[in-house]
Parts: sequence; structure tokens; C-alpha cells
Amino acid sequence: MSDANYLQLTEVELREYVKLHPQDEEAFQHYLSIVRAKPNRVVVSTGEQLETELKKRLAS
Repeated sequence: MSDANYLQLTEVELREYVKLHPQDEEAFQHYLSIVRAKPNRVVVSTGEQLETELKKRLAS
């Protein structure tokens, strides 16, 4: 898929495309750039971090 086609897909469509075409590294990187640009994004790498973050959000 060319870069021009990526721009025409919605985030949901692009996510589905990436799921169906895991070998398409360019599409995956484009999807990551969209996800990373979202405000309030939280990255966790352990179950404990996830649990802590969920508790913070539920307490708000």
C-alpha cells in the first residue's frame, strides 16, 4: 500500500489493515505515529503499571 493510501484510511480502517497485513512495516509505522500522537496516551510495560494506571483513572 502506498503512503497516499494510508492518508485516506481512518484510524479504524488502518488498524484493521495492519492486523490483516502484519508484514507491511510502513503501514504499521504509520499507524503507530497516529496512536503516539494522541493526547493523554499512557504506556505501561507491566501488569503492575497497568493496574496502578487504571486505579488512578478510576479514582478521578
